[in-house]
Amino acid sequence: MTISILCGGSGTRLFPLSRELMPKQFASLLPQSTNSQTKSLFQETLLRNIDALRSLDSLDSASIQVITNESLYFLAKDQAKEINIHIDSFICESYGKNTAPALAFSALYASKYATNKENEIILALPSDHLINSHHYKECLEQAFALAMQDKIVTFGIVPTFAHTGYGYIKTDKLDSTRVLGFYEKPTIQKAREFLAEGNYYWNSGMFCFKASALLDELQTHAKSIYQMCKKVFQVSALEKSESSENLNNHKQNKNCKNQCLRLDRALSYELEDKSIDYALMEKTKNIACIVSDLKWSDVGSFEYLSQEYPKDIDNNASNTHFISKDSHNNFVLSNRPVIGIGINDLIVVDGGDCLLVSKKGESSRIKEILPKLKTLNPEILKTHATTHRPWGSYTVLLEGESYKIKQIIVKPKSRLSLQKHFHRNEHWIIVNGSALVTINGKETFLKANQSTYIPMGQTHRLENPGIIPLVMIEVQVGEYLGEDDIVRLEDDYLRVK
Repeated sequence: MTISILCGGSGTRLFPLSRELMPKQFASLLPQSTNSQTKSLFQETLLRNIDALRSLDSLDSASIQVITNESLYFLAKDQAKEINIHIDSFICESYGKNTAPALAFSALYASKYATNKENEIILALPSDHLINSHHYKECLEQAFALAMQDKIVTFGIVPTFAHTGYGYIKTDKLDSTRVLGFYEKPTIQKAREFLAEGNYYWNSGMFCFKASALLDELQTHAKSIYQMCKKVFQVSALEKSESSENLNNHKQNKNCKNQCLRLDRALSYELEDKSIDYALMEKTKNIACIVSDLKWSDVGSFEYLSQEYPKDIDNNASNTHFISKDSHNNFVLSNRPVIGIGINDLIVVDGGDCLLVSKKGESSRIKEILPKLKTLNPEILKTHATTHRPWGSYTVLLEGESYKIKQIIVKPKSRLSLQKHFHRNEHWIIVNGSALVTINGKETFLKANQSTYIPMGQTHRLENPGIIPLVMIEVQVGEYLGEDDIVRLEDDYLRVK
């Protein structure tokens, strides 16, 4: 069995907490508690399914797969490692082409590499949903049984109100596993009619199928997608990564490696951008639905996220940094104190470098503003002040005309690429840990309170040879300080172009 977790997204719906390089499944959205292991929806998804498989006695035979953009590969890997879970395989996309190609690649991968080959059962799940119900295990049991019968299984959620933001699945009133139709996001009037009918369910975007069954159905109903995905799959490179024997994960007492299938960039560009619903589910008759009253949310807006946070006596939800007077029914997220006086029904979200203030019920209109923001400051849509990299992270502390100051943190036994810049000089000051610095081929060992200087044009590399994180302050000086002023000559993470 393969649990295939879909980690796409553009990071726009929950901006400014989510960004292009930190889509919502990886962002720190959830309220923190002393007994919580997790900080992201992706981590919640991993743990939820590990626990469900363990309770079904299916954990030892299960394989965990993540399908994501190549720029998010190391972020997904690091977050899984934080909660001691081993990812068996990654499928890395150069371009997000929606769920039809993603699921096709998962099935093609299983047919070639999985234990059961074409008979492998795949549970395909979004990475950014919240599910809080003990019924989840029972839903999976039913889905696995139907998938073994070569059914393409989808999951319908019993609606609790007339929602216009979800698609709907219509099933037979006498046999809820029998699907009669798929419907896109309805008007409020149509959603009310669906609710009254009693046999329309929210489309959760979760699927379960046998690899061969999905590929057969794609050949029949979406032949061009099937053929192009197969062509891309055949020429794509499979890489094996380091062992994970130190993780206390579901592969207990095994020396685990993961495989990464990097989809061919040039051919991937030609793939159709189409959802599995459009490409297949609306056409196939070989389909079944598992209906459940799971407590489920796709966390598609700050209004829904606010439901996960505790509320005070005035119905204000926050992450403990909100100090209020005569203020009611607000949702406030910030890492610094926020004072509210006489405010009601507001959403206030502090992204560090950008602040969102919205009336409740209006926050989803952020998509109307982002094109203008992209024109004014395109970089702000891509990343936060803190940017994660395979080797660690950097935070922009201060920026002005002709200078930029960063805090750089390098993970133990990691190093940056061998690189050079054409438009800036750099001053490095070691704050904590130790650094091996290479400048024009000469290596120098630096420790805390020591510094060095790299003139523009000189090749250089920063490495952390120690066992604790290396913390460094970098001062850049030059006429142009963009992140694209970098020429990589060698790189441990295959980023040399």
